[in-house]
Amino acid sequence: MADDDVLVEAKALVKRFGEFEAVRGIDLQVRRGEVFGFLGPNGAGKSSTMRMIASTSPRSDGYLSVLGMDPERDGPRIRARLGVVPQEDILDVELTVRQNIQVYGRYFGLSRATVRAKAEELLEFAQLADRAEAEVESLSGGMKRRLTIARALVNDPELLLLDEPTTGLDPQARHVLWDKLFQLKSQGVTLLLTTHYMDEAEQLCDRLVVIDGGRIVAEGSPADLIARYSTREVLELRLPTAERERAVAAVSDVGKRIEILPDRLLVYTDSGESALEQVRAHGVQLFSSLVRRSTLEDVFLRLTGRSLTE
Repeated sequence: MADDDVLVEAKALVKRFGEFEAVRGIDLQVRRGEVFGFLGPNGAGKSSTMRMIASTSPRSDGYLSVLGMDPERDGPRIRARLGVVPQEDILDVELTVRQNIQVYGRYFGLSRATVRAKAEELLEFAQLADRAEAEVESLSGGMKRRLTIARALVNDPELLLLDEPTTGLDPQARHVLWDKLFQLKSQGVTLLLTTHYMDEAEQLCDRLVVIDGGRIVAEGSPADLIARYSTREVLELRLPTAERERAVAAVSDVGKRIEILPDRLLVYTDSGESALEQVRAHGVQLFSSLVRRSTLEDVFLRLTGRSLTE
């Protein structure tokens, strides 16, 4: 692989805040044209890593290269070639939708004619052309998020950083946003995103890292991670508490891993139907059963646990 195909490279990257080590020596590479994800619970170190890559927060230790440059030495040059979508929308509420894009474009030294043309293009992309003269406060959450992404594209960035891009959006708005991100990928934009939504990571990412406690605990494509850390299928059993012990015994031979939750029993196996037949053959009484494929959520919970992290 040519060196210019690696847009972000980190080795033993560390970020400290006083005595607290938020990022604890991570290694990664982000390649041109891919969608790369950071998947992790709140407080895992995702946003701290993104701010270092965005050249807005200095690293405490280790090596970091962004677009072939050192963020500490070449921060302004890097930021001129990035698009950044922060967790919180920081739109100018006193400006119209169109003006938000135009004014932001001027920060990059683009001419008035260029930003006018770019604004029209991005309004169409974000499906906001009919709201171009509207005040920002009148937009829905999904519209504001699309406007934030459109604004981040005004300088034709080589690398777009998205920090929790769909947090707080309803399912329909999330899917609309996913469609827009797929369009950007097809146009050759490299995307680097953080998320704690498993389905989002599975839908969007070519490769991802699972980060927990400031460390990378797994890396690969969604399919690779599922194959490595889970099973082909999962059998979910809802049953009376009194039946749990018998159910666990019934599937002990076919279940590669069994997880007992307050409301159900999860059996990780390559054949959910075979496991279900064995449960029924033992006369276990069930409220309901479901055979489903393994997902990134199964991988994530195995690697990071089910305890809430803040």
